[in-house]
Amino acid sequence: MNKALFLDRDGIINIDHGYVYKKEDFEFVDGIFELCQIAIKQNYQIIVITNQAGIARGYYSQADFLALTEWMKDVFQQHHITITDVFYCPHHPTSGVNEYKKVCHCRKPAPEMILKAKQKHQITLKDSIFIGDKESDMIAAKNAGVATRILVSSQYDQTSVYATQSVKTVKEAIKHLNN
Repeated sequence: MNKALFLDRDGIINIDHGYVYKKEDFEFVDGIFELCQIAIKQNYQIIVITNQAGIARGYYSQADFLALTEWMKDVFQQHHITITDVFYCPHHPTSGVNEYKKVCHCRKPAPEMILKAKQKHQITLKDSIFIGDKESDMIAAKNAGVATRILVSSQYDQTSVYATQSVKTVKEAIKHLNN
């Protein structure tokens, strides 16, 4: 079995400017490459778990998201970091202009994306870590069985009863990686 460092995208990997879908608007969060390099040295797989309601809202297409994701993965690879997989939810239950406007089981706080990653990559959730910036990230991780849940509260300045750790920045999360 494997362990994973699950990362939310907007707010953890990139600065959340709202519905980022172009590389020109994609600004990496300070410390994300260092965090992932340390995690890989500790044998974590890097897996991204992200809601992408901008697809449902018609702000960008699924093809736009996938193209940006490939570019993002290439930039990580230039830093000697392999992103094992990216799971995303294109749905929104109430706001949308296309077939993605629907209630689904994959949108966080539902744990489905994490559980699919667990099955696909033989992940042991009790040895894994989830880093996110919203309560919905922490709820999804807890409901999936991820033992260590780190809330980065820098942008939203929130707390969570579901987080096992709270930090202000991604750089601060480094000290919470298990050895």
